[in-house]
Amino acid sequence: MPIKCCTNKKVAGNLKKTVNFLNIIAEKNRLKILCLLQSGDKCVCNIWQYLGLSQNLTSHHLKVLKDFGLITSRKEGLWVYYSINKKNIKKFNLSLSKFLQSYGKQQS
Repeated sequence: MPIKCCTNKKVAGNLKKTVNFLNIIAEKNRLKILCLLQSGDKCVCNIWQYLGLSQNLTSHHLKVLKDFGLITSRKEGLWVYYSINKKNIKKFNLSLSKFLQSYGKQQS
């Protein structure tokens, strides 16, 4: 019997997005950034010190998170502030939950 998540194109597309989401947040520094941003907006100068990484490596992680839509940024003068994109985090969380629920149903 074919597995539903692998044969339905819409479900397979959502699965691919969920895999990409998991790959991005599986990197511990990106997950730490998301954790840090839960308490509010932060500039890169605050984030890199928290992580103990160089500013350019921190900026790389921020770019990956931003390009995927997990965080947003706004510029105020010379500073760029980052915040969590709650709408997209919620969307990916829901997608992952649906996948896990459907997987559980298929195994029953």
